[in-house]
Amino acid sequence: MERQLPKNVRQIGNVSDSPKIYVEDYVDTFFTQLCEKCAKAGGGPIGAFLVGDIQKSDEEEYVYIYGAIQMHELKMEGNEYVIDEATWKNAYEDCKQYFEDGEMLGWFVAHQGVPLTPDAATVRLHKKSFPKKNTVFVMKDPVEKDETYYVHKMNDLMEIGGHYTYYEKNPCMQNYMISTRKKNGVFPSETVEDRAAKDFRNMVRTRSGRQRQRRSGSLMYAVSACLVLVLIVMGVSMVNNFDKMKSVQTTLDNLSAGASETVETSGTVTAVTPGEEDGTGDTQDSAEAEDSGSKAEDAQAENDSSEDNASDKDSKPADQAAEVTSDQGDTSQSDQSAETSDSSESAEASSDAQSSGESSGENGSDGVYIVEKGDTLAIISRKMYGDISHVDAICRMNGIEDGDLIYVGQKLLLP
Repeated sequence: MERQLPKNVRQIGNVSDSPKIYVEDYVDTFFTQLCEKCAKAGGGPIGAFLVGDIQKSDEEEYVYIYGAIQMHELKMEGNEYVIDEATWKNAYEDCKQYFEDGEMLGWFVAHQGVPLTPDAATVRLHKKSFPKKNTVFVMKDPVEKDETYYVHKMNDLMEIGGHYTYYEKNPCMQNYMISTRKKNGVFPSETVEDRAAKDFRNMVRTRSGRQRQRRSGSLMYAVSACLVLVLIVMGVSMVNNFDKMKSVQTTLDNLSAGASETVETSGTVTAVTPGEEDGTGDTQDSAEAEDSGSKAEDAQAENDSSEDNASDKDSKPADQAAEVTSDQGDTSQSDQSAETSDSSESAEASSDAQSSGESSGENGSDGVYIVEKGDTLAIISRKMYGDISHVDAICRMNGIEDGDLIYVGQKLLLP
Protein backbone atom coordinates (compact mmCIF):
# COMPACT_ATOMS: atom_id res chain seq x y z
CA MET A 1 0.00 0.00 0.00
CA GLU A 2 1.37 3.35 -1.01
CA ARG A 3 1.98 5.72 1.89
CA GLN A 4 1.13 9.41 1.79
CA LEU A 5 3.88 11.85 2.63
CA PRO A 6 3.58 13.06 6.25
CA LYS A 7 2.35 16.64 6.66
CA ASN A 8 3.72 17.40 10.11
CA VAL A 9 7.50 17.04 9.68
CA ARG A 10 10.74 18.57 10.94
CA GLN A 11 13.81 18.70 8.74
CA ILE A 12 17.18 17.72 10.21
CA GLY A 13 20.29 18.43 8.15
CA ASN A 14 20.53 18.47 4.36
CA VAL A 15 17.81 16.32 2.81
CA SER A 16 18.84 16.67 -0.82
CA ASP A 17 20.24 13.12 -0.97
CA SER A 18 18.32 10.07 -2.14
CA PRO A 19 16.47 8.21 -0.77
CA LYS A 20 14.44 10.47 1.54
CA ILE A 21 14.45 9.08 5.06
CA TYR A 22 11.47 9.73 7.38
CA VAL A 23 11.83 8.71 11.04
CA GLU A 24 8.76 8.77 13.29
CA ASP A 25 9.10 10.83 16.46
CA TYR A 26 8.57 7.85 18.81
CA VAL A 27 11.50 6.07 17.17
CA ASP A 28 13.71 9.12 17.64
CA THR A 29 12.65 9.23 21.31
CA PHE A 30 13.51 5.52 21.66
CA PHE A 31 16.98 6.21 20.26
CA THR A 32 17.47 8.87 22.96
CA GLN A 33 16.44 6.40 25.66
CA LEU A 34 18.94 3.81 24.39
CA CYS A 35 21.70 6.45 24.46
CA GLU A 36 20.86 7.30 28.07
CA LYS A 37 20.92 3.59 28.96
CA CYS A 38 24.26 3.21 27.20
CA ALA A 39 25.77 6.13 29.13
CA LYS A 40 24.56 4.70 32.43
CA ALA A 41 25.94 1.22 31.56
CA GLY A 42 29.44 2.56 30.98
CA GLY A 43 29.33 3.28 27.24
CA GLY A 44 29.15 -0.26 25.91
CA PRO A 45 27.37 -0.82 22.61
CA ILE A 46 23.57 -1.05 22.54
CA GLY A 47 21.83 -1.90 19.30
CA ALA A 48 18.33 -1.92 17.85
CA PHE A 49 16.67 -3.17 14.67
CA LEU A 50 14.86 -0.62 12.49
CA VAL A 51 11.32 -1.47 11.37
CA GLY A 52 9.54 0.21 8.49
CA ASP A 53 8.96 0.09 4.76
CA ILE A 54 10.43 1.43 1.55
CA GLN A 55 8.27 3.32 -0.96
CA LYS A 56 9.13 4.16 -4.56
CA SER A 57 7.69 6.68 -6.96
CA ASP A 58 8.57 7.77 -10.49
CA GLU A 59 10.96 10.42 -9.29
CA GLU A 60 12.05 9.50 -5.74
CA GLU A 61 12.49 6.68 -3.22
CA TYR A 62 11.35 7.01 0.41
CA VAL A 63 12.30 5.08 3.52
CA TYR A 64 9.83 5.23 6.43
CA ILE A 65 11.11 4.10 9.84
CA TYR A 66 8.19 3.84 12.26
CA GLY A 67 9.57 1.23 14.69
CA ALA A 68 12.67 0.12 16.55
CA ILE A 69 13.30 -3.15 18.44
CA GLN A 70 16.12 -3.29 20.92
CA MET A 71 18.67 -6.05 20.39
CA HIS A 72 18.77 -8.43 23.32
CA GLU A 73 22.54 -8.37 23.03
CA LEU A 74 25.02 -6.71 20.68
CA LYS A 75 28.34 -8.51 21.14
CA MET A 76 31.84 -7.32 20.34
CA GLU A 77 34.65 -9.57 19.04
CA GLY A 78 37.66 -7.38 19.00
CA ASN A 79 36.54 -4.23 17.22
CA GLU A 80 33.76 -5.91 15.28
CA TYR A 81 30.05 -6.03 16.06
CA VAL A 82 28.44 -9.51 16.24
CA ILE A 83 24.69 -10.27 16.00
CA ASP A 84 24.09 -13.89 17.03
CA GLU A 85 21.14 -16.18 16.17
CA ALA A 86 19.41 -15.71 19.53
CA THR A 87 19.33 -11.93 19.00
CA TRP A 88 17.80 -12.38 15.53
CA LYS A 89 15.22 -14.83 16.86
CA ASN A 90 14.05 -12.52 19.64
CA ALA A 91 13.93 -9.61 17.18
CA TYR A 92 11.70 -11.50 14.75
CA GLU A 93 9.34 -12.45 17.56
CA ASP A 94 9.05 -8.86 18.81
CA CYS A 95 8.55 -7.57 15.27
CA LYS A 96 5.77 -10.07 14.67
CA GLN A 97 4.11 -9.16 17.99
CA TYR A 98 4.28 -5.38 17.78
CA PHE A 99 4.86 -4.61 14.10
CA GLU A 100 2.94 -7.26 12.19
CA ASP A 101 3.29 -5.65 8.78
CA GLY A 102 6.70 -4.16 9.41
CA GLU A 103 9.99 -5.11 7.78
CA MET A 104 13.38 -4.94 9.43
CA LEU A 105 15.34 -2.71 7.07
CA GLY A 106 18.36 -1.59 9.10
CA TRP A 107 19.94 -1.26 12.50
CA PHE A 108 21.01 1.31 15.09
CA VAL A 109 24.12 1.40 17.31
CA ALA A 110 24.85 3.64 20.34
CA HIS A 111 28.50 3.31 21.31
CA GLN A 112 30.45 5.78 23.39
CA GLY A 113 33.91 6.85 22.21
CA VAL A 114 33.62 5.22 18.78
CA PRO A 115 33.93 7.28 15.58
CA LEU A 116 30.64 7.75 13.75
CA THR A 117 32.11 6.17 10.63
CA PRO A 118 31.55 2.46 9.93
CA ASP A 119 34.69 0.42 9.37
CA ALA A 120 35.02 -2.39 6.83
CA ALA A 121 33.83 -5.06 9.29
CA THR A 122 30.68 -3.04 10.04
CA VAL A 123 29.99 -2.58 6.33
CA ARG A 124 30.34 -6.34 5.78
CA LEU A 125 28.00 -7.10 8.66
CA HIS A 126 25.39 -4.73 7.26
CA LYS A 127 25.60 -6.11 3.74
CA LYS A 128 25.27 -9.63 5.17
CA SER A 129 22.36 -8.85 7.50
CA PHE A 130 20.50 -6.32 5.27
CA PRO A 131 21.41 -6.97 1.64
CA LYS A 132 18.43 -5.07 0.28
CA LYS A 133 19.01 -1.69 -1.41
CA ASN A 134 18.29 1.47 0.59
CA THR A 135 18.51 -0.22 3.98
CA VAL A 136 19.65 2.13 6.78
CA PHE A 137 22.43 2.10 9.35
CA VAL A 138 22.43 4.72 12.17
CA MET A 139 25.33 5.47 14.52
CA LYS A 140 24.90 7.80 17.52
CA ASP A 141 27.20 9.05 20.27
CA PRO A 142 25.37 8.66 23.63
CA VAL A 143 27.27 11.54 25.22
CA GLU A 144 27.58 14.14 22.46
CA LYS A 145 24.18 13.19 20.96
CA ASP A 146 25.68 13.36 17.47
CA GLU A 147 24.26 10.94 14.91
CA THR A 148 24.96 9.86 11.34
CA TYR A 149 22.68 8.09 8.83
CA TYR A 150 24.01 5.69 6.20
CA VAL A 151 22.17 4.01 3.33
CA HIS A 152 23.13 0.80 1.53
CA LYS A 153 23.48 1.71 -2.10
CA MET A 154 26.05 1.22 -4.80
CA ASN A 155 27.28 -1.86 -2.83
CA ASP A 156 28.44 0.31 0.07
CA LEU A 157 27.16 2.31 3.06
CA MET A 158 26.75 5.90 1.81
CA GLU A 159 26.30 8.74 4.29
CA ILE A 160 23.03 10.74 4.03
CA GLY A 161 23.25 14.44 4.80
CA GLY A 162 19.90 14.69 6.57
CA HIS A 163 16.50 13.22 7.24
CA TYR A 164 12.97 14.13 8.32
CA THR A 165 11.33 13.55 11.69
CA TYR A 166 7.58 13.24 11.27
CA TYR A 167 4.71 13.22 13.80
CA GLU A 168 1.83 10.80 13.53
CA LYS A 169 -0.13 8.48 15.75
CA ASN A 170 1.98 5.36 16.17
CA PRO A 171 0.24 2.84 18.45
CA CYS A 172 2.64 0.01 17.49
CA MET A 173 5.73 1.82 18.70
CA GLN A 174 3.83 3.21 21.64
CA ASN A 175 2.83 -0.27 22.85
CA TYR A 176 6.37 -1.58 22.38
CA MET A 177 7.84 1.30 24.40
CA ILE A 178 5.34 0.66 27.18
CA SER A 179 6.31 -3.01 27.33
CA THR A 180 10.04 -2.21 27.50
CA ARG A 181 9.91 0.78 29.83
CA LYS A 182 11.04 -1.23 32.87
CA LYS A 183 13.93 -2.74 30.96
CA ASN A 184 15.07 0.69 29.75
CA GLY A 185 14.35 2.44 33.07
CA VAL A 186 11.71 4.72 31.60
CA PHE A 187 8.56 5.90 33.40
CA PRO A 188 5.20 5.43 31.66
CA SER A 189 4.65 9.16 31.31
CA GLU A 190 7.72 9.37 29.09
CA THR A 191 6.46 6.80 26.58
CA VAL A 192 2.68 6.70 26.74
CA GLU A 193 2.12 10.30 25.85
CA ASP A 194 1.24 10.76 22.23
CA ARG A 195 3.67 13.38 20.95
CA ALA A 196 1.54 14.26 17.97
CA ALA A 197 -1.40 14.90 20.30
CA LYS A 198 0.90 16.83 22.61
CA ASP A 199 2.09 19.03 19.78
CA PHE A 200 -1.49 19.55 18.68
CA ARG A 201 -2.53 20.51 22.20
CA ASN A 202 0.37 22.91 22.48
CA MET A 203 -0.63 24.48 19.20
CA VAL A 204 -4.24 24.79 20.38
CA ARG A 205 -3.11 26.34 23.66
CA THR A 206 -0.94 28.81 21.80
CA ARG A 207 -3.78 29.80 19.50
CA SER A 208 -6.26 30.09 22.37
CA GLY A 209 -3.75 32.24 24.26
CA ARG A 210 -3.39 34.52 21.26
CA GLN A 211 -7.17 34.74 20.92
CA ARG A 212 -7.51 35.63 24.60
CA GLN A 213 -4.85 38.29 24.18
CA ARG A 214 -6.69 39.67 21.17
CA ARG A 215 -9.98 39.67 23.08
CA SER A 216 -8.40 41.36 26.07
CA GLY A 217 -6.73 43.86 23.75
CA SER A 218 -10.07 44.58 22.05
CA LEU A 219 -11.76 44.95 25.43
CA MET A 220 -9.09 47.34 26.65
CA TYR A 221 -9.39 49.34 23.44
CA ALA A 222 -13.17 49.58 23.89
CA VAL A 223 -12.82 50.62 27.53
CA SER A 224 -10.19 53.21 26.61
CA ALA A 225 -12.42 54.58 23.85
CA CYS A 226 -15.34 54.85 26.31
CA LEU A 227 -13.14 56.65 28.85
CA VAL A 228 -11.92 59.09 26.21
CA LEU A 229 -15.51 59.74 25.13
CA VAL A 230 -16.59 60.35 28.74
CA LEU A 231 -13.68 62.74 29.26
CA ILE A 232 -14.60 64.63 26.09
CA VAL A 233 -18.24 64.93 27.19
CA MET A 234 -17.17 66.09 30.65
CA GLY A 235 -14.81 68.63 29.10
CA VAL A 236 -17.52 70.03 26.83
CA SER A 237 -19.94 70.22 29.76
CA MET A 238 -17.36 72.02 31.88
CA VAL A 239 -16.69 74.51 29.10
CA ASN A 240 -20.42 75.18 28.69
CA ASN A 241 -20.91 75.53 32.43
CA PHE A 242 -17.92 77.85 32.62
CA ASP A 243 -19.43 80.08 29.92
CA LYS A 244 -22.75 80.11 31.77
CA MET A 245 -21.08 80.93 35.08
CA LYS A 246 -19.06 83.65 33.41
CA SER A 247 -22.21 85.24 31.96
CA VAL A 248 -23.96 85.03 35.35
CA GLN A 249 -20.91 86.60 37.02
CA THR A 250 -20.92 89.40 34.44
CA THR A 251 -24.61 90.04 35.10
CA LEU A 252 -24.03 90.14 38.85
CA ASP A 253 -21.11 92.53 38.38
CA ASN A 254 -23.30 94.82 36.26
CA LEU A 255 -26.07 94.71 38.86
CA SER A 256 -23.59 95.42 41.65
CA ALA A 257 -22.16 98.35 39.70
CA GLY A 258 -25.67 99.76 39.12
CA ALA A 259 -26.62 99.32 42.75
CA SER A 260 -23.49 101.04 43.93
CA GLU A 261 -24.27 103.99 41.68
CA THR A 262 -27.79 104.43 43.13
CA VAL A 263 -26.70 103.95 46.74
CA GLU A 264 -23.97 106.57 46.81
CA THR A 265 -24.83 109.78 48.77
CA SER A 266 -22.99 112.91 49.79
CA GLY A 267 -22.02 111.39 53.17
CA THR A 268 -22.56 114.55 55.26
CA VAL A 269 -23.94 112.62 58.21
CA THR A 270 -20.52 111.62 59.47
CA ALA A 271 -19.13 115.16 59.16
CA VAL A 272 -21.55 117.40 61.07
CA THR A 273 -20.35 121.00 61.85
CA PRO A 274 -21.32 123.10 64.84
CA GLY A 275 -23.16 125.42 62.50
CA GLU A 276 -25.42 122.57 61.42
CA GLU A 277 -26.24 121.82 65.09
CA ASP A 278 -27.35 125.51 65.60
CA GLY A 279 -29.45 125.45 62.46
CA THR A 280 -27.28 128.02 60.66
CA GLY A 281 -24.77 125.85 58.80
CA ASP A 282 -26.78 124.00 56.12
CA THR A 283 -24.84 122.27 53.36
CA GLN A 284 -24.72 123.55 49.86
CA ASP A 285 -26.99 120.78 48.56
CA SER A 286 -29.70 121.48 51.18
CA ALA A 287 -29.46 125.20 50.52
CA GLU A 288 -29.86 124.69 46.81
CA ALA A 289 -32.83 122.38 47.38
CA GLU A 290 -34.50 124.86 49.75
CA ASP A 291 -33.79 127.78 47.41
CA SER A 292 -35.35 125.97 44.48
CA GLY A 293 -38.32 125.04 46.62
CA SER A 294 -38.69 128.58 47.99
CA LYS A 295 -38.50 130.04 44.49
CA ALA A 296 -41.36 127.88 43.34
CA GLU A 297 -43.35 128.75 46.45
CA ASP A 298 -42.65 132.50 46.02
CA ALA A 299 -43.94 132.38 42.46
CA GLN A 300 -47.10 130.69 43.66
CA ALA A 301 -47.43 133.22 46.46
CA GLU A 302 -47.14 136.16 44.05
CA ASN A 303 -49.94 134.77 41.94
CA ASP A 304 -52.10 134.34 45.02
CA SER A 305 -51.31 137.84 46.30
CA SER A 306 -52.23 139.43 42.98
CA GLU A 307 -55.52 137.61 43.06
CA ASP A 308 -56.11 138.82 46.65
CA ASN A 309 -55.33 142.44 45.69
CA ALA A 310 -57.74 142.26 42.86
CA SER A 311 -60.45 140.96 45.14
CA ASP A 312 -59.67 143.64 47.76
CA LYS A 313 -59.97 146.39 45.16
CA ASP A 314 -63.26 145.04 43.98
CA SER A 315 -64.62 144.81 47.53
CA LYS A 316 -64.00 148.45 48.48
CA PRO A 317 -67.27 150.30 49.34
CA ALA A 318 -68.61 152.74 46.86
CA ASP A 319 -68.83 155.51 49.38
CA GLN A 320 -64.98 155.43 49.78
CA ALA A 321 -64.62 156.21 46.11
CA ALA A 322 -67.11 159.11 46.42
CA GLU A 323 -65.13 160.82 49.12
CA VAL A 324 -62.05 161.14 46.96
CA THR A 325 -61.58 164.93 46.01
CA SER A 326 -59.41 166.81 43.61
CA ASP A 327 -56.57 166.83 46.11
CA GLN A 328 -56.77 163.08 46.00
CA GLY A 329 -53.48 162.80 44.19
CA ASP A 330 -50.97 162.82 47.03
CA THR A 331 -53.20 161.34 49.67
CA SER A 332 -54.47 158.53 47.49
CA GLN A 333 -50.94 157.69 46.34
CA SER A 334 -49.67 157.52 49.90
CA ASP A 335 -52.58 155.39 50.96
CA GLN A 336 -52.20 153.17 47.96
CA SER A 337 -48.50 152.68 48.60
CA ALA A 338 -49.23 151.85 52.22
CA GLU A 339 -51.84 149.36 51.17
CA THR A 340 -49.51 147.87 48.62
CA SER A 341 -46.78 147.37 51.21
CA ASP A 342 -49.27 145.81 53.59
CA SER A 343 -50.54 143.49 50.92
CA SER A 344 -46.94 142.50 50.05
CA GLU A 345 -46.16 141.62 53.62
CA SER A 346 -49.38 139.65 53.97
CA ALA A 347 -48.60 137.86 50.67
CA GLU A 348 -45.12 136.87 51.87
CA ALA A 349 -46.52 135.59 55.15
CA SER A 350 -49.19 133.63 53.38
CA SER A 351 -46.53 132.33 50.93
CA ASP A 352 -44.35 131.05 53.80
CA ALA A 353 -47.31 129.44 55.50
CA GLN A 354 -48.50 127.90 52.28
CA SER A 355 -45.00 126.54 51.40
CA SER A 356 -44.63 125.00 54.85
CA GLY A 357 -48.13 123.55 54.56
CA GLU A 358 -47.46 122.10 51.08
CA SER A 359 -44.13 120.66 52.17
CA SER A 360 -45.67 118.97 55.14
CA GLY A 361 -48.61 117.72 53.11
CA GLU A 362 -46.78 116.36 50.08
CA ASN A 363 -43.81 114.40 51.61
CA GLY A 364 -43.59 113.12 55.18
CA SER A 365 -47.00 114.36 56.34
CA ASP A 366 -48.33 110.81 56.66
CA GLY A 367 -45.24 109.54 58.61
CA VAL A 368 -43.49 108.22 55.50
CA TYR A 369 -40.82 110.23 53.75
CA ILE A 370 -39.76 109.46 50.15
CA VAL A 371 -36.08 110.20 49.56
CA GLU A 372 -35.53 112.90 46.92
CA LYS A 373 -32.43 113.72 44.89
CA GLY A 374 -29.82 115.41 47.04
CA ASP A 375 -31.33 114.20 50.34
CA THR A 376 -29.29 112.98 53.26
CA LEU A 377 -30.52 111.83 56.64
CA ALA A 378 -29.41 115.17 58.08
CA ILE A 379 -31.38 117.08 55.45
CA ILE A 380 -34.46 114.88 55.99
CA SER A 381 -34.21 115.40 59.79
CA ARG A 382 -33.94 119.16 59.27
CA LYS A 383 -36.90 119.17 56.89
CA MET A 384 -39.14 117.15 59.16
CA TYR A 385 -38.04 118.28 62.63
CA GLY A 386 -36.07 121.48 62.11
CA ASP A 387 -32.75 120.04 63.30
CA ILE A 388 -30.50 117.01 62.72
CA SER A 389 -30.97 115.40 66.12
CA HIS A 390 -33.37 112.75 64.69
CA VAL A 391 -30.87 111.08 62.33
CA ASP A 392 -30.19 108.17 64.70
CA ALA A 393 -33.89 107.70 65.34
CA ILE A 394 -34.62 107.53 61.59
CA CYS A 395 -31.83 104.92 61.17
CA ARG A 396 -33.20 102.77 64.00
CA MET A 397 -36.75 103.06 62.71
CA ASN A 398 -35.78 101.86 59.21
CA GLY A 399 -33.00 99.39 60.16
CA ILE A 400 -30.31 101.44 58.41
CA GLU A 401 -26.79 100.55 59.56
CA ASP A 402 -24.94 102.91 57.22
CA GLY A 403 -26.50 106.34 56.94
CA ASP A 404 -24.86 106.91 53.54
CA LEU A 405 -26.65 103.95 51.93
CA ILE A 406 -29.98 105.52 50.96
CA TYR A 407 -31.26 105.95 47.44
CA VAL A 408 -33.73 108.17 45.57
CA GLY A 409 -37.30 106.89 45.93
CA GLN A 410 -36.63 104.98 49.15
CA LYS A 411 -39.47 105.17 51.70
CA LEU A 412 -38.40 106.02 55.24
CA LEU A 413 -40.62 105.72 58.31
CA LEU A 414 -40.46 108.86 60.42
CA PRO A 415 -40.25 108.44 64.21
